[in-house]
Amino acid sequence: MTPDLSPTLPPEMQAVTERAAQSIRAHAEACEVAEDVTPEAAEALRASGYTRLTLPREAGGLGATLEQYAAAQTTLGEANAGLALVLAMHTHVVGAAFQGRTVPEALLAVLARASVEGQLVNSLASEPELGSPSRGGLPRTAAVPGGNGWRVTGRKTWATGARALSLALVTAATPDGEVLRLLVPMQAPGVQVEPTWTDALALRSSGSHDVTFRDVHVPADHTAPPAPGHPASSAWFWTAIAATYLGVGFAALHALVGYARERVPTALGRPIATLPRVQENVGRIAAELHAARALLLEAARAWDTAPTAASVPLLAAAKAHATNAAVSATDLAGRTAGGAALTPALPLARLLRDARAGLTHPPADEVSYGSLGAALLGVEAGR
Repeated sequence: MTPDLSPTLPPEMQAVTERAAQSIRAHAEACEVAEDVTPEAAEALRASGYTRLTLPREAGGLGATLEQYAAAQTTLGEANAGLALVLAMHTHVVGAAFQGRTVPEALLAVLARASVEGQLVNSLASEPELGSPSRGGLPRTAAVPGGNGWRVTGRKTWATGARALSLALVTAATPDGEVLRLLVPMQAPGVQVEPTWTDALALRSSGSHDVTFRDVHVPADHTAPPAPGHPASSAWFWTAIAATYLGVGFAALHALVGYARERVPTALGRPIATLPRVQENVGRIAAELHAARALLLEAARAWDTAPTAASVPLLAAAKAHATNAAVSATDLAGRTAGGAALTPALPLARLLRDARAGLTHPPADEVSYGSLGAALLGVEAGR
């Protein structure tokens, strides 16, 4: 097997990453069957300590750099993409909020306490009419003044880990057309999880249900006022997505390698690992995944060195390259394994479906590669 050139994580980061991966592996099958994050899985994720990974040390966390985060999250993605994304949503929100100071100090304090205590947080922005907010548009979710704060009403979709969340950072439009972010306790009166994540094509363990808000009161000090977008938000989110789906690709590679070593057809009399075509395909998969990981780690390292908007286009391209590499890897792994890939004996059917989900996360491929191309050409990215 090719050497792992990922950065070596400090012992405490390595420990929480391994605990989180073990928790994911232990509960993944039950969550896949339940098409939700089971209470037992949620508790295991909280207890792993992974929620502290991207929280700065001065706030009680482990202070992972973006490169370290990419390495850790790849490990989780290999264990199970759906549950890995539950932790990815929390850690990217916290990493970006503290590095970019994208929310007021009062909210940073709440996020720090939640991370230290193992409470799970996610940012809820997508809506049925809006889709992903990445291309602009006002949310239909409304925030109106009331009760020394705001009253929030609306619906959010694709709320990863909805039932496991303690807090949600919710985007909502004010009567003046401004967009606020409000930190809402998921147990607050008027918050309800609607079980819409059934028969999903992919990520069945993620429990990405809809969440509705009906006249939910949010205090004024739990609100982030309108502010320009910060590049840290993109950097941490794109890295979370790229690393998680790279893990899916590596899971397919390792599953195929194990199968090829063990599968001995009677007509052949030896493992299919000895066949040149199998060797070629395994080599192609490995090379593509390692190249994608190298690009992701290079992009994350560039961000750690200079966390500015100029470092973002390479991360965008790394996200596109990683998710496409995962799709290619799982597809070729299935082709190579043949009919066995269609059976529960191998995880390749699930991995193929999960990998496809990576393509749906923003930024889209044309935006990702276009932004890097525009940066290299020294022109403004096209619309």
